Amino acid sequence: MRSDFLVQRADWRQCRVDTAAEPPEPGPGQVLFRVDRFALTANNVSYALTGDMLGYWRFFPADDGWGRVPVMGFGDVLASRRDGVRPGERVFGFFPMATHLVIDAGDVQPAQFADVAPHRADTALVYRQYLRAAADPLYDPAREDQILLLRGLFLTSFLVDDFIADQDGFGARTVVVSSASSKTAIALACQLARRGGVEVIGLTSPRNVAFVERLGCYDRVVPYAEITTLPAETPIVFVDHSGDGEVVNTLHRHFGDNVKHSCVVGATHWQGRRPARDLPGAPPTFFFAPSQFEKRTAEWGAAGLQQRMGDAWRAFLASTDAWLEVVRDHGPAAVERVWGEVVEGRAQPHQGHVLSMWEA
Repeated sequence: MRSDFLVQRADWRQCRVDTAAEPPEPGPGQVLFRVDRFALTANNVSYALTGDMLGYWRFFPADDGWGRVPVMGFGDVLASRRDGVRPGERVFGFFPMATHLVIDAGDVQPAQFADVAPHRADTALVYRQYLRAAADPLYDPAREDQILLLRGLFLTSFLVDDFIADQDGFGARTVVVSSASSKTAIALACQLARRGGVEVIGLTSPRNVAFVERLGCYDRVVPYAEITTLPAETPIVFVDHSGDGEVVNTLHRHFGDNVKHSCVVGATHWQGRRPARDLPGAPPTFFFAPSQFEKRTAEWGAAGLQQRMGDAWRAFLASTDAWLEVVRDHGPAAVERVWGEVVEGRAQPHQGHVLSMWEA
């Protein structure tokens, strides 16, 4: 039996599981995957929030009003009608929360291939590539769970840090990071600390202050209610992972024109009110990771970019052993439960959920 987890695009709390007796059959040029397991984090809520703007809903189309939220996963090729792709291969990439996926495989190369289906053709290549585990220099079979939970969001954080450095910090030497306990924010803080030369301030809820302080990658940790205690005369770059209008409004109005760049990355507090228009300082601007990825690929070459990312990834991965607890579960009921926790903001920051739609 195959199963498929869908959410209502107008209300992510509403979800359903579709089932069928048989897996789909691949057609000419297609590949059928068995989706082994995937990570589910607050990052996936950001995909739902920006699904129309950035095309995430188009990755795996669904009936009108419903959507398949993309997740980072490992899959195994069950059947292939594409030359150069063999049954049994293990790959890493974007999957739906499902037991199976069929793609139109193309651009087949030794290290990866891509989904070239029309509904994904105009999305960034990095979003539709499937990396072959056997040829992936960052793959480690003993670290699959950490790869699922952290590799995708680490790439975003690596590129945000690189973008800030590329712009010489927009003239600021202080970076303020909201939702500091989120894994994407932690990855960014680790990158900023590793690069050095900047002060990194983390904003978080009172219940997460102690956890964030223990991480050691923030120079200072401040509860949201104390934003106005920060020195307003300090030029800053603001990196927002929260999407909370109250946080954004308060920070911009406090620092005013000293907000030299305001970078929108995520939306862990998606239920909050939207930011006001015409805020003082640099206007909030969404960070589109593929643009920086493509820029650096052109400047450094693919191998140069991969080497830099690989060095940074290994350093970050080693640091997570001190705080990351992997929580694994199986079956549609577990996926629905964890999705509800993540959407409602009830997931614990030190935990990472690795799930499968297959029953144990």
